[in-house]
Amino acid sequence: MRRLVDLAILGFLSEEPLHGYELRVRIARLSGHVDTISHGTLYPAIKRMETAGLLTRTSQPGAAAAPRHVLALTDAGRAELREWLRDPPAPFITDENRWFALLAFLRYLPDRAAQAAVLRRRLTFLEQPSSFFYDGDRPLAAEDIDDPFRRGVLRIARATSKAEMTWLTETLDELTAPGNRSE
Repeated sequence: MRRLVDLAILGFLSEEPLHGYELRVRIARLSGHVDTISHGTLYPAIKRMETAGLLTRTSQPGAAAAPRHVLALTDAGRAELREWLRDPPAPFITDENRWFALLAFLRYLPDRAAQAAVLRRRLTFLEQPSSFFYDGDRPLAAEDIDDPFRRGVLRIARATSKAEMTWLTETLDELTAPGNRSE
């Protein structure tokens, strides 16, 4: 059950009960143009999570004749979200889109030390030499590439990583400062 849509369902429902359509809109906004969400993805996930006892569905009268279903997180759903946030699968650390989704809900992990551990995993990942382009096993830097477009990819990625690493370091300092170790 470790998919982006599952995390988003748990995360958004931890904020407030939502109608299915409202949930779909929020997930679409979070994932942006990269990973749109269809009815064929969302509603089976909701049904699976409802069957697992992670959320409940209640009916309310709709504006038209059809009732609207309101989804709410159960205590088991909140526990599942906290466990997910405490130990996210590797793709949620290494893939930028999944990382942003995880980060959007990390505040629901109440233990600052656990939050810091997740941020350290991301920082460690970013500190590893990598590239989108390689010469054999050697990662290529922007300065190694003649193609201006590939060089652009690497320069943008470097600037983004540098900004994120600065933010991660600052946030880790805040989370681990004396008096801020737990809520």
